[in-house]
Amino acid sequence: MSTTALRPETAITFRPPGWAGVGTCGLDATSAQPPSRLPYHILLLATAGHGTVEVDFFGQTCRPGTLLWIRPGQALRIGRNGLIASVVTFDQRLAGDDEPLRNHWQLRGEDEDAVINEFSQLAVDCERHSPGPVAAELLRHQLRVLLLRIALMTSVAPPGPESQTYGRFRALLEDGHQHSRRVEDYADELGCSVRTLTRACLGATGRTAKQVVDDRVALEARRLLACTPLSVAEVGRHLGFPEPTNFGRFFHREVGMSPGQFRAEASGEPRGIIPAQRQATD
Repeated sequence: MSTTALRPETAITFRPPGWAGVGTCGLDATSAQPPSRLPYHILLLATAGHGTVEVDFFGQTCRPGTLLWIRPGQALRIGRNGLIASVVTFDQRLAGDDEPLRNHWQLRGEDEDAVINEFSQLAVDCERHSPGPVAAELLRHQLRVLLLRIALMTSVAPPGPESQTYGRFRALLEDGHQHSRRVEDYADELGCSVRTLTRACLGATGRTAKQVVDDRVALEARRLLACTPLSVAEVGRHLGFPEPTNFGRFFHREVGMSPGQFRAEASGEPRGIIPAQRQATD
């Protein structure tokens, strides 16, 4: 497999996490941005206007009270619209191990008021306090309160054995999708049978384990094609396809168009839909 270094483009300008691992800024989406992948978490709270924010090629319609959670490495694109939003950025190490898979909420009532207050207080304190251990602890504590409020809005029943198996599989797949597309490899690492793993995936997503693997590889291919200058062949090699023709066939089967067509479409305005046959979960 190629060891070609990835060269992500970061055209979207947010204030990255600062000395405390937390940052705040505003977003005024008056100009379109090409897709970008950022190395930190982003919480985006729409406060005025309407517009589309595209996360991993799925357009999220935003209006006041919309909250989005964009994870590190996801493809983010903001169209030319009148959306105004408050933004909190934070390091991966502050996210915790129990972050919800959900990434979109439409806040109302007391939930909206509480989240707005947390965003506002974080913004005030980020600007007000000088770097130091006490101030850093304050900002991290406020972030944790915000994340706890989001967790309360997303609370579900404790996961059963199949959900736990699927969760462990997803973690392995995040690290291993560049190296293996064989379900057997993941089942062996989990210490279960392919049938057990497939049953867990069907219960969680309605898709087989093989389909979940292919979805994740296709998603990474779309991210690399949209957000980096790597050639199609380099993207294929990075994902374990030594031959460009094999990668092209795989991509067309999963996405419904050639890699070149996808790259051309991804450079345009967000359309509010995934340019693909199916949406991958992430």
